[in-house]
Amino acid sequence: MQRKTLLPSECPIARSLEQVGEWWSILLMRDALQGLKRFDEFARSLDIAPSMLTRRLNSLVDAGLLQRVPYNQRPLRYEYVPTGKGEDFRIVLMAFISWGNKHLAPEGESVQMVDRESGQSLQLMLASATDEQPLPLERCCVRPGPLASQAMRERLQNL
Repeated sequence: MQRKTLLPSECPIARSLEQVGEWWSILLMRDALQGLKRFDEFARSLDIAPSMLTRRLNSLVDAGLLQRVPYNQRPLRYEYVPTGKGEDFRIVLMAFISWGNKHLAPEGESVQMVDRESGQSLQLMLASATDEQPLPLERCCVRPGPLASQAMRERLQNL
């Protein structure tokens, strides 16, 4: 049975899951954004079967989150480097860290978000696109965009 694709969905969460919803993909993006580049580095970090690693790396390349860059010609070997689209995934990983630390780490944080220069702890927040003023998450909601279908408008009307 072939898996259903979420790409035709107008929901940005569903479309995003189509690209990176498989947990190996998210962990590969974590490692790539933390500086790992080579197949053997990913394999060692994740203890993942080579065939699965190959499939997941290929899917991230196909999705435009990683690019394959040759680093050796004989034999031909590649590094996997985040693209701009891949770099933009960093905020998603930061949200995972924040949520995981809050809800899944009763023993305390093993990973923290900090300012690279000062070392100060950071918290995830949203800001107004107009004036960049921070807003508490409680004030944030979603609403239909200009191209939302009638079904999406009805789904979001009471939020």
